[in-house]
Amino acid sequence: MSRYPDDPLARFYYAQLREHGGHWQDNGVYLADCPFCDAGSGGRASKLVVTLNPASFFHGYFRCLSRCMPGGFAHYFAALAGVPPETVPGYAPAEPGQSRAFDFPLANSNDEMTSCCRRLTEAPLGQFQQLTISAEVLAENQVGYNGRYITYPYLQADGNCYAIRCVHPDRGDDFFWQGDEQFYQDRYQLFNLADIGRCAGGALFLVEGELEVLVVKQLGYPAMAVPHHRVFEAIPAELFQQLSTVFVLVKNSTEAMSAARELAVHLGFKVRILSWPATAAKGFSVCDLARENGTALRRVFAKMIRNSSAYSPFVSAEREFLQFQQRLTAKNCSAHGALGSGFPLFDAALGGVHGINVIGGAPKVGKSAFAIQVAGQMAQAGVPVLYYDFENGRQQVYQRILSRLSRLEVKQLGSNGLESQEQATYDAALDTFRGMLDSCRVINDRKLTPELMRRHVDFLRHETRRDQVVVVIDSLHKLPFKDFSERRTGIDAWLRELESIRDELQVSFLVISELSRGTEQAYSEKPHLGIFKGSGDIEYSADNALVLVNESGAQATGHGNRSCVLHVVASREHSPGAVARYTLDYPFWGFVEEPLAGEF
Repeated sequence: MSRYPDDPLARFYYAQLREHGGHWQDNGVYLADCPFCDAGSGGRASKLVVTLNPASFFHGYFRCLSRCMPGGFAHYFAALAGVPPETVPGYAPAEPGQSRAFDFPLANSNDEMTSCCRRLTEAPLGQFQQLTISAEVLAENQVGYNGRYITYPYLQADGNCYAIRCVHPDRGDDFFWQGDEQFYQDRYQLFNLADIGRCAGGALFLVEGELEVLVVKQLGYPAMAVPHHRVFEAIPAELFQQLSTVFVLVKNSTEAMSAARELAVHLGFKVRILSWPATAAKGFSVCDLARENGTALRRVFAKMIRNSSAYSPFVSAEREFLQFQQRLTAKNCSAHGALGSGFPLFDAALGGVHGINVIGGAPKVGKSAFAIQVAGQMAQAGVPVLYYDFENGRQQVYQRILSRLSRLEVKQLGSNGLESQEQATYDAALDTFRGMLDSCRVINDRKLTPELMRRHVDFLRHETRRDQVVVVIDSLHKLPFKDFSERRTGIDAWLRELESIRDELQVSFLVISELSRGTEQAYSEKPHLGIFKGSGDIEYSADNALVLVNESGAQATGHGNRSCVLHVVASREHSPGAVARYTLDYPFWGFVEEPLAGEF
């Protein structure tokens, strides 16, 4: 007996079926005389088949070959056999209040259902015979005929029928409901609902289409159906609480597969979606599979079950490895190196604009001008850039870029009094600026959300055919916080979102932040991580924390000859310290980068 399963579930069935001639077959199948056939009448029992392969999703599933009752798992077996439920492996008593009572109406459609079952004549049986659906399966599911339409009764949790869906035998889109209108609602549209109770602790198929579910039932699997995949969104998750696995089988369409995935998100890891071959036609169903494969259907269907994949919140191990390998390779490719800021000393110190870079500085020190120049220089090099501006306005951002490119003051832009050389330079700058706009977008939307930012990134990646995008935010403290009661909470929440976007979409950020006034209510402290205003999660989220410091140590008051030093105050991969001096090239709104004496 050692070569056979010796787990608790197998021992339960051995104990129950030993006196019924239980013996082993191949492939983990245990066979015995059915203890439920003709009980008490002296009739000959059919055979009861029990799957006791521990590796099978249907470990513990039993069914009578003559279909004297529907199949099920061990808890249902115990209920049929009168065995105390606590003797079943995995038994757990229901928590108080776990099941919700529902007052079903007194009137039902049971008589109509029974009458239709009796009228199931030879005419509509042809459709079922083509699919090898037996009369026993039809009777078990109480399928009937009203003289023109096939009738599918929708029995509820109390075992009564309150609504019947009537479907034309040749035209599936020709149907109507009859019975209590309350039970026409999506949440009640579960055909063969009783199989859920029979499959506690085991697996069940959830199939799109009543005819399709009959094919699955004919193969011997427990299954229930919905008439259309739109019903999935109305199914309460607690309905499947006692199941370990739910196989979802829908017709081959983008909409149906999308609904199946949404259901998987709703129900979680226990869902496994069966997939169709890439060559399957649109609308292909298990009925088409039955017609196409004939006697080989059982083998083909079993392969589909084996190939089904569980819904998982994680990326598959294979895909995770490939993504890691691709990003590892990408660090050494030209695209990674192309994320240079346009400032050589900056790029030498930090390797370009990668990850989340938070740059702070006192008011009027030149943070926006610095960010605009970096964005412009990167866009000019063909890097896709999204500039979220909540400080200056789109027109001023564009004017500063054009002023730097043309070497003209902002007030001269667009004027008619330019000398010929200036006009030629201006025209060339306009052409350059126009080309930059294919890669650079300035957004002033004060209703920005993280989801909208993701859509902007996806669009720009698609338009530029470049995977890596740089996002500039001016500034962190001006981002919309309408969903947050406190600004500090909002800043931290946005930083969490930026981390997700960085990791999911290969986005690099240059984020402007305000600084806090020091103990003397001035911006004269030596640069360090704690001087960022409302710093919150900046120290945890920023890959590089940078500070622009006016060389005089005081807040800048004018534009002429202004210079500042960029410091790296914290970094995940690079050494902290002063990077370079940036002197404002006024009035052209650009900075000139210079090495620091004794540093470079």
